[in-house]
Amino acid sequence: MSVQRTLQKYMDDWKRISHLDFCLLLEDNSVFVATCEKRLPSTAKLDEFRQSTALCLANTTYCLYKVTEKSDVPYLLIVWGSDASVSTIGELAVCQIQSILEGFSEKNDKNSFMQKLLLGNYTEVEAFNRARKLHISTTARRAVFLVATRQSQDEHALATIKNIFSARTHDFITAIDDSGIIIIRELSSTETYEDLEDTAHMLVDMLGAEAMTQAWVACSNTADDLRELSNAYKEARTALEIGKIFYAERAVFEYRTLGIGRLIYQLPVSICEMFIEEIFGDESLDSIDGETLAIIRTFFENNLNLSETSRQLYVHRNTLVYRFEKIQKKFGLDLRTFEDAMTFKLAMLVVGYLKSKSLQ
Repeated sequence: MSVQRTLQKYMDDWKRISHLDFCLLLEDNSVFVATCEKRLPSTAKLDEFRQSTALCLANTTYCLYKVTEKSDVPYLLIVWGSDASVSTIGELAVCQIQSILEGFSEKNDKNSFMQKLLLGNYTEVEAFNRARKLHISTTARRAVFLVATRQSQDEHALATIKNIFSARTHDFITAIDDSGIIIIRELSSTETYEDLEDTAHMLVDMLGAEAMTQAWVACSNTADDLRELSNAYKEARTALEIGKIFYAERAVFEYRTLGIGRLIYQLPVSICEMFIEEIFGDESLDSIDGETLAIIRTFFENNLNLSETSRQLYVHRNTLVYRFEKIQKKFGLDLRTFEDAMTFKLAMLVVGYLKSKSLQ
């Protein structure tokens, strides 16, 4: 909930309890939140009060208060009423408003600190000193989750994630540019990588059910202290990019289990192109029709088992054999043998990688 909505809720409650009206003005004397539409004091009177040393100004119809934030006076509070209790109620309201503003300010400071930390904008000493001032543990074990949805800057997804982790006060939820929603999760000593995977799958399921959006979640290795968080964020970003290129059928990508996709991702484009030319010659993977490619993928998923592939696809075994013989005649690869199947699988992954590079 934003600071404006929070203050509005409190003011509505104060009005219900005290039967008084409240109005909070910004530095330019415009209304920030209010419980009524009463006429405001003149701009000259408000400015004169701001420049005075007085913290409160009272007359027969209202009380005017300065609300300080970090030694500045960005707000003025007006409490309308002539009852003797108005002054006391106004002072209590000022204390409550300042507490709310301080809480939101500290939250924003922590969020800004974590963003800069993930981007590597602090030296080690600066990071540790800043963390201590903000009461952030420097030695806690953490992991970074990166959530991507179909729609960038998805406010509904962000609200859903904040609601999921609302009870976890030591976790941080933030965003940097359009990279996705970042969750920095503090871990207990007993949490394992399997637990992190379960959390990632839970996020995918919850976003699908609550936010009605398809999501992909990448997870870093664990970071044992504050210094390792920037690297953990890079791991999560890498896992998301590699996962969406090489493992499009998945929704969760762990940095520690990226498999052969990680190896291909490190190869120069020129080497990949040379490999594809060696395998396909003048042809290309796109020359294979979509139905045949679907058969090949299912065949690989079933560990080169023709009978199981035939059963799953409701295709006669001889039809599969005919399709594979056509591939063998075209590319010289018999997909029924392990070595040729592995070569073709690698070629499919490399083609996907090259296509992703061409779109960048």
